[in-house]
Amino acid sequence: MNNFLNYKDIMAFHPGYYVAEIIEEMEISQTEFATRLGTTDKTLSKLVNAQISISDDLAKKLSAMLGTSIDLWLNLQKEFDKKIIEIENRREIDAQENIAKLIDYSFFVKVAKLPDTRLWSEKVVNLCQFFKIANLSILCNPDFLVSYRTGIVSPNDKNLINAQAWFQTALNFAKGIETASFSAEKLKGFLPEIRSMTVQDPETFLPRLREIFSSCGVAFVLLPHLKNSGINGAVKWINSDRVVLAMNNRRLYADTFWFSLFHEIKHVLQQKIKTVFISSDLEELKLVDKKFEDDADLFAQNYLIPEKEYRLFAPSKYTSDSEIIAFAKKINIHPCIVAGRLQHDNIIAVNRCSQLKLKYQIVL
Repeated sequence: MNNFLNYKDIMAFHPGYYVAEIIEEMEISQTEFATRLGTTDKTLSKLVNAQISISDDLAKKLSAMLGTSIDLWLNLQKEFDKKIIEIENRREIDAQENIAKLIDYSFFVKVAKLPDTRLWSEKVVNLCQFFKIANLSILCNPDFLVSYRTGIVSPNDKNLINAQAWFQTALNFAKGIETASFSAEKLKGFLPEIRSMTVQDPETFLPRLREIFSSCGVAFVLLPHLKNSGINGAVKWINSDRVVLAMNNRRLYADTFWFSLFHEIKHVLQQKIKTVFISSDLEELKLVDKKFEDDADLFAQNYLIPEKEYRLFAPSKYTSDSEIIAFAKKINIHPCIVAGRLQHDNIIAVNRCSQLKLKYQIVL
């Protein structure tokens, strides 16, 4: 190691740097200086070349020989060690910039109120503190928060990085939500009321929905979509009495919102406490065991539109908008959900029913 190091605006001087200057000023050889100091030439050489730290014994001998305090030399070593840590930290921060550039920092300025800055070094520091991680490279770990099918992950895998970033944001928000102890029976009892909310505006149903979930032990988090995250929703158990159900507004159509919500509710009711459920279009983020996903899809589909009622309705490509509205009214659900089901089942074209499709404006 050199006895003087600098990186950008940080400079680190090893005590050996000053000893070398003193030897030069005294116009004697290093061997003679070692003799005068009462140490070996080898020890002095290591000190001058920053290969060893200054010991209490060397500090004591230097103070006696040169008329300085012992603390002077010990503090020089402490300051050098501190600066080395600063240099290593700055290098690590700079190395994380490539990961930070894959994340939409403006999302966290808006959603998490992180300080707005143009400096990438500051963005790295702010993101690490918000995510409670020591290094952004941890977001590249496929086993960190979300289950990732691919074992080998590229450090530039922006989908995984942003999926973990969004999910950690949801977990951070969940910490501020008070919940009762989890009760599956209580949650099941509220399902009819939750279903009836499909005909209400978000301003009306969201406060009540949050209240219901909280009373059942579910921390409900609704966040904006983070670009490149690929996540629609997630369920994670904190412990046996508390579970996080997180969703985003990636797709603002009401039919998708309600299907996704009941899909996640089923994951909650499955009570797989050690499993993190991620709803995503990305194959790498989909659950390996499809059974749980299929069960959640079937539950959402049939709870929103009961199978028996759907068969009696017997929709076809000739089903009119007015017929869709009448059927929706009969089963007390928003017509957009019926239209979305018909489009999903390829019964009607995706460009049909534009007047029935509803978009939500979700505001934090």
